[in-house]
This record gives sequence, structure tokens and C-alpha cells, in this order.
Amino acid sequence: MSILISLYGCGTVSKIGSQISSKFGKEISQKSSKTEEEDLGTLLRDAERFFNRGSYDLSYEYYKKIRDLYPGSPQAILAELRMADSKFWEGEYLEALSLYESFEKFYPNNEAIPYVIFQIGTCYYKLRLTFDRDQSYAKKAIETYQRLLQSYPQNPYRAEAAKRIKELREQLAKHEFYVAQFYYKIGYYRAAYNRVLYILNNFPDTNIYQEAKKVVTLYYQKALFETKELAEGTKKDFWGDRFP
Repeated sequence: MSILISLYGCGTVSKIGSQISSKFGKEISQKSSKTEEEDLGTLLRDAERFFNRGSYDLSYEYYKKIRDLYPGSPQAILAELRMADSKFWEGEYLEALSLYESFEKFYPNNEAIPYVIFQIGTCYYKLRLTFDRDQSYAKKAIETYQRLLQSYPQNPYRAEAAKRIKELREQLAKHEFYVAQFYYKIGYYRAAYNRVLYILNNFPDTNIYQEAKKVVTLYYQKALFETKELAEGTKKDFWGDRFP
């Protein structure tokens, strides 16, 4: 059974609309007793009410109860997705990431998968660090958004995904330039040159590319000089000893 979701917000991350509740309220199994239907409907309404009110810790618990009490039902599938959403909007991005990835794994053909992949990318996007620190999350975000664009080129999140890819690539280039400048400062000119060369070869669409072009000749000359020093055994380390 597919989950049909309604999202809104001009390409930005949006909360799933309350239409889901009414849709799945109509799909309760005919084999269930009237009491079970009422209980499930009540749980779903309460869960949605808490979610829409911003009480994500409570909505998570109600969705979890639906998942556990009615396994295999359309509402249980919805609840699994909403559990991830609850954690996401609560700012618990690592937990949300795990839940979204689990949903994609178990329901790969679900209609909500483009949204789920976008949210996985957005969790990485939210977890990214500043340009002067490790860029693993930024790289993961780019990979995920690119996967979304390649697998679902007509998805409703494509504009925002493309925008964020551009932003993240700028950050990666800035990180490489930051490292290059650090190596240059401490006299590791070959390492600095290689970083600048990496920018020129891999980030031509960034602003940092122009900065790299300005220094590449100088860095190359310094790298040649360092190579000569290493060959002659005259290069010194931080403490003035011969460089190994």
C-alpha cells in the first residue's frame, strides 16, 4: 500500500499536511472491529494534533504506538514516516536520519520515497559542520541530493536540492582552499599546490575557483622549490631539523 503525501512550501522542507490523516482514516481495514477502528482513528487524530501543534515528542510516541499496535496497516506505514518527521522537526537529525533510511529500505516503492530521500539529504545538510572542519556530512548531503535528482528528476524538491548542492559545493571548495592556505603557511608547498589544483579540477562552478586561480602559479613555484629542497636534503621541519 502506497502512502500519498501532500507537501507544500515552494521547494523547501515542509511538514506533511493533515490530508494524510483523512486519507488513511478512510482506509482502515474492514476486518477490524468497530472498537479497533475507533481506537486507531483516535490514535491517529491525536498523533496528528500533537504533530501539527509542534509537540513532536508526544506525536512520536503516538505514531510509535500506532506502528506497534497495527503492524502492516496503511496507518502503521504512515506512522513510521511520521516518526521520522517528528524527530526531524524536533531537531534530532541523527535519529531522524536513521528512521528515514529505514523507511526507504523497507518501502522502496512507496510514493513518499522522493520526499524521504530529500529528507535524508536534509538531515545531512543540517548536520554539516563549518568549512574549517570535517566535511563528511556536507559530502553525504550532496551525494543524497544528487541521487534524488538522478532517480526522480521530476520530483517536487528538485529546485531546492539543486540550490543546496551548489551551496554545499561552494563550502567544499572553501574547505579545500582553507587547507591549502594552511599548508602554505607552514611551508608544505607541494601539499598546498595539490589542494589548489584539486579545486581547479573539481570546482570550476564556485567562487573559490577564482581565488584558486590567483594563487596557483605562486603555489606551483613554491612546490617546485620545495621539491628541490627535498631532493637536496636541505628542507627543515618545524624544529629546524632536516626534513625526513
